[in-house]
Amino acid sequence: MCSFIMEELTKIKQEVERAKIELAILYEISNAMRTTLKLDEILYIILTGVTAHMGLGFNRAILFLVNERDGLIEGKMAIGPKNGEEASRIWTRVEQEQMDLDDLINAYKVSKDVTESGFNQQVRTLKIPIREKNGGLLALGVLDGMPLHLTRETIQNYSLDPIIQILKTNELIVVPLKAKDKVNGIILADNFITKKSITKDDIRMLIMLANQAGLAIENSQLYEKTVIRAHTDTLTDLYNHGHFHYLLHTELDKAKANSSPVSLIMLDIDNFKIYNDTLGHQAGDRILKTLALLLKNQSRKMDYVCRYGGEEFTIILPQTNKKEAFLIAERLRTDIEKQAFINEEILPNKKLTASIGLSSFSEDGSTPSELIAHSDRALYEAKHKGKNNTCG
Repeated sequence: MCSFIMEELTKIKQEVERAKIELAILYEISNAMRTTLKLDEILYIILTGVTAHMGLGFNRAILFLVNERDGLIEGKMAIGPKNGEEASRIWTRVEQEQMDLDDLINAYKVSKDVTESGFNQQVRTLKIPIREKNGGLLALGVLDGMPLHLTRETIQNYSLDPIIQILKTNELIVVPLKAKDKVNGIILADNFITKKSITKDDIRMLIMLANQAGLAIENSQLYEKTVIRAHTDTLTDLYNHGHFHYLLHTELDKAKANSSPVSLIMLDIDNFKIYNDTLGHQAGDRILKTLALLLKNQSRKMDYVCRYGGEEFTIILPQTNKKEAFLIAERLRTDIEKQAFINEEILPNKKLTASIGLSSFSEDGSTPSELIAHSDRALYEAKHKGKNNTCG
């Protein structure tokens, strides 16, 4: 009887010790997630918590987010070695340098190893439709909202699933991330190097981490939406005047550091006062929205299209010299002239047009204010020449 009681006490003591360790791990990961609101850093902290030896200890982990607008599950980040040799090298370094969770997280801020890894880039190309039929493993996780443990026996049922073909794993755990009972992401984890079986305790820990991760991701996304709104013009959905100055300053600093060009377009609608005075400001607002969409669609992905104020727009052209900027400006000016704007026949030339002024670093200035001033003078010159012109 006495030995039985001692065995039970030993078992309880072991369970208490394990619970303390698990709580400490979750507490540390949770604290790390509270140190930032940047989504990429949040995702990295979550996956580091899943894969770190001092965390949950999985060999590899992937995080997907739900894109409700497009009905997709999108690959966002993946952490894990590509083979046993790389795994051994990483784990040896962590042990030798006695790196803790904070060290691993801080390493992300100074290194591009994770984002540039082939594994991560491969995962980021994945966009899986959320469909009940043919949606596959990830769609099942989102729609059911329940953890799914694929063992060596059951994983064969998903052998054609794109994620299984990428991972080439024999065992996998799929855990939904939730915020307010709504699935906003999926974590996948496995032990493809060590071949260690995924236990009930592993699954329980990952579910507890996922519960915190879902809320952290939601908070980060809400923060990013707030930041975007603060930087966006409400009428046109372009960057606003304040954010334009920040972007121009940033791009100019990059140009100076890399000895690369950067150019600035300043564009103003011709005779816009006539349009507004004749048809009213609501009609004018429709023109501004139409033109903003045209400029955004016709500009390069690398360019920053902004509403400077009133009927004036600016476009920052990174890595673009004066000659290239002039060609881009002329193309945009011609596109505007060809565009059919509502009621444009009331304007003097029966067409809505725009005048454009250009400046480039460093021939026209080396500070934001100098580039803006030069573009403004060039714009005035374009107006003075009869409007619907580009000057630099």
